[in-house]
Amino acid sequence: LEEAAFQLQQIFRIDISIALNILGIESMRAGHCRVAFTCFKLAADRGYSKAQFNVGLCYEHGRGTEKDLEKAGFYYCQAASNSHPMAQYRYARYLLQHGPGSHWDRHHKAVTLLEQAAVAGITEAQAYLGVFYVRGLQAQEKKGLKYLLLAANSGDAQSRYHVGVCYEQGLGVQQNLAEALRHYRQSAAAGNRQARERLRA
Repeated sequence: LEEAAFQLQQIFRIDISIALNILGIESMRAGHCRVAFTCFKLAADRGYSKAQFNVGLCYEHGRGTEKDLEKAGFYYCQAASNSHPMAQYRYARYLLQHGPGSHWDRHHKAVTLLEQAAVAGITEAQAYLGVFYVRGLQAQEKKGLKYLLLAANSGDAQSRYHVGVCYEQGLGVQQNLAEALRHYRQSAAAGNRQARERLRA
């Protein structure tokens, strides 16, 4: 009986968090940013990862509260530790740009989070890792091309452009100018300015 009561409490707690988060989203859409932030914060403090991510966004962009990157990082970290893929991406970016601790530790943790987000299908993480591995200090061009192709196949025109660069320069793949042109054309058709300039060149 005690176990059943505990389970009911957990379900009730989760349901309230979901409801608060939805109310926060609707309030944000209606332009009531302070109300939205309050709803997100209440749900986040109950451990709901989607709300933790939304609180992070509010702090990062100053919506409904003062802009505070440190607090944004804290809430992204909480959501990321609860396996929220977009929070993993945002927290990784926070670590690389603003995070505390040694550069090596931040860098290592950020790459791990970016890889988790990329595997979960977050296009931004795939694109970021692609460039990171192709152009990084310890370049792993094949790995970078793999991530760039994932992002490009999800419709990211910038990543499609970078795939063209890889084929043009032979980064992680055998040099193939015809294949490079194909990727540049697709990227340009999707509105990428760099690809259009490369095609003219």
